[in-house]
Amino acid sequence: MKLVVVGHGPTSSRLVEALVAKGFASRITVLGEEPRAAYDRVALTSYLTGRSAEDLTYPVPEGVVLRLASRVTGIDRDGRTVTTADGHVEPYDVLVLATGSSPFVPPVPGRELEGCFVYRTIDDLDAIRKASAGAGSGVVIGGGLLGLEAADALRGLGLSTHIVEMGGWLMPRQVDEGGGAVLRGHVEALGLSVHTEAGAKEIVAGPDGRVAGLVKPDGETIEAQVVVFSAGVRPRDELARQAGLAVGDRGGIAVDDGMRTSDPAIYAVGECALHDGVVYGLVGPCFTMAEVAADRILGGQAAFARADLSTKLKLLGVEVAQFGAMDGALDVTFMDPVGGVYQKLFVSDDARTLLGGICVGDATPYNTLKPFVGRDLPGAPSELLFTGGPASMDLPDDAQVCSCNNVTKGQVCAAIADHGLTDVAGIKGCTRAGTTCGSCLPMLKQILVKSGVEVSKALCEHFTHSRAELFDIVRVRGITTFSQLIDEHGAGRGCDVCKPVVASILASLGNGHILDGEQAALQDTNDHFMANIQRNGTYSVVPRIPGGEITPDKLIVIGEVARDFGLYTKITGGQRIDLFGARVEQLPLIWKRLVDAGFESGHAYGKALRTVKSCVGSTWCRYGVQDAVGLAIAVELRYRGLRSPHKLKSAVSGCARECAEARGKDFGIIATEQGWNLYVGGNGGFTPRHADLFASDLSTEELIRTIDRFLMFYVRTADRLQRTSAWLESQGLEYVKQVVLEDSLGICADLDAQMDRHVASYADEWRTAIEDPDKLRRFVSFVNAPATPDPSIAFTAERDQIKPVLLPLEVVRS
Repeated sequence: MKLVVVGHGPTSSRLVEALVAKGFASRITVLGEEPRAAYDRVALTSYLTGRSAEDLTYPVPEGVVLRLASRVTGIDRDGRTVTTADGHVEPYDVLVLATGSSPFVPPVPGRELEGCFVYRTIDDLDAIRKASAGAGSGVVIGGGLLGLEAADALRGLGLSTHIVEMGGWLMPRQVDEGGGAVLRGHVEALGLSVHTEAGAKEIVAGPDGRVAGLVKPDGETIEAQVVVFSAGVRPRDELARQAGLAVGDRGGIAVDDGMRTSDPAIYAVGECALHDGVVYGLVGPCFTMAEVAADRILGGQAAFARADLSTKLKLLGVEVAQFGAMDGALDVTFMDPVGGVYQKLFVSDDARTLLGGICVGDATPYNTLKPFVGRDLPGAPSELLFTGGPASMDLPDDAQVCSCNNVTKGQVCAAIADHGLTDVAGIKGCTRAGTTCGSCLPMLKQILVKSGVEVSKALCEHFTHSRAELFDIVRVRGITTFSQLIDEHGAGRGCDVCKPVVASILASLGNGHILDGEQAALQDTNDHFMANIQRNGTYSVVPRIPGGEITPDKLIVIGEVARDFGLYTKITGGQRIDLFGARVEQLPLIWKRLVDAGFESGHAYGKALRTVKSCVGSTWCRYGVQDAVGLAIAVELRYRGLRSPHKLKSAVSGCARECAEARGKDFGIIATEQGWNLYVGGNGGFTPRHADLFASDLSTEELIRTIDRFLMFYVRTADRLQRTSAWLESQGLEYVKQVVLEDSLGICADLDAQMDRHVASYADEWRTAIEDPDKLRRFVSFVNAPATPDPSIAFTAERDQIKPVLLPLEVVRS
């Protein structure tokens, strides 16, 4: 049998993977229109925040023939062949159309101008990033799920961002008017402008012919150099239409319950398929279609039923969830305008059956309540809404716990029993639950516990203790080496999981230089050379610039070092200057120059404090109410070198205008007329989170002591590689407040003393290293030829700076 799949997106990838996993032994040929293999479109925005295209790309199963940049232009149903744009003819016995959808661009005058984009592919994002480099503001047309993603992307690219939505509120398909109002408050608090009940009358050009603004129907013009259309999608059914297959009146390739089209030899799956009058745009239903089609192709009887359209996501740092119906005979609503929380449950007229729910700002009820849609409520509606349900309630076996992969509680329980699973990772491997969006992971942990499984806290196979427990063991017993710890409290010789963790714990407790003695062998790649390794085998050099303040003389030194060693220079968002392209044997020479000029390590390579960003504050800014730079410098110098479970970032803003973006940091400080407000648990990156207000109007002395205790409590109790945001969510904000502000555990004096010891014992790691001949011996490319540089490292020039020349890697697709 010759199987041909047209289209190579996430649904196509899932189909092929399912076929191979189920034992399909015949030839599979995939024809993809894009020049790259299928990638995770759910995580597309992360491409603009540091993840590479390779990070997002799905693996191609062995033996599958993948032809990229092969747009199919026609189907010959009689001859059972497809033809591509370059004239290639591919025969098939079974054909699967997985052509996806295309963005809908409203017929707005000016939509063809340079500076107008859609938000669909990696190429689209590359074009948006390029255009944003010279722009000041942008507009997103569409305030739905993808529109908010696009708005977040423009904001992350530094643009003043507007959202234009024709409906009365944001995300009208997922939330009602009340939820939309709360969501709007969150979005506007981030500095974005929201225009609802508005549209686009015209997109106007500037003198250069590029986009200059968007005109609303009321005549208002929004200045913008970038316009992104996110007004919905349309199923790509043109191939099916040309071939005479049945399609819907409003688009979509008509399929039956087995995903078969009107031609028995042709299937359709994903966003191009129309099942029972519905085209699905969510990843869960599309993946289910792929699984059903794979089963039918192999002779099975799987059937696709109407899919669960429940959604839980975090947009612009705001939790939004919707499940079941968005109306009902009765409803129970909770709204906290100050905290930005809106929750509503819809129930039957006798208040006994759950029909659906909406959550904005806090989606805690979603995981436990979604499986009860259409079932008798396990408690009073108000109790379920305000508590997320009693801890003792049990889900029925047929309740769906993972809508992305259509996995029920019964399937999870069976996998636990049949395979002896003891952790969430095992469940993910056996059932796929939790492998897509991850929103069901808390539920999977609950099912493990209710199945009688004691969820392991073990750090790895060598330690049965958690990181927090190991920290206390090391601290209380005064352990100073990994050997002593594993001899007394572990087993074996250690691994690449536990060794760096213990190294970090030892460093946090002040056990000498990270390259001293046995500790040197525990470090991971970056700490091993006290520098971040780059993709071509060179390293970056990042000197600390406290608070972003630097003298002209020090700027000159950085410039001279970069020039003399031929390094690439980049000013970062953290108000530092990064130097790239240093060979390992150059690192001590570079750092000698920098240390002599008064610089010290910026710890960009370690899980430690990175930067404390600042605005100019009251010293220069007419809006500033406190000295932001002075405090930022003091904070950075106090916590420099503090080793922690994950990297730490901070910022100080001199007024409520928040120019330093303090609420996106692990701990952020905003000036008030009375002192300082402290925010904690924020971060950017792949899963951004807005920081929570921890304490208000603190004096500088109160602020520093509060940060001391917060950081030390985090260092003591967080899991391995757990950011403050995830740690705070697991501990609970109110609990951490009680510990830090009210001393509920009676440990604040100990936390204070621990921080005081860190401050008193701080020594710059690079200064110590360049003064120690033993430590310097490690900085060579070849141990047997220490004077020989790595010959594989090469550079070319781009924009008057060096650029790495990467060794070509051959990728075999079939």
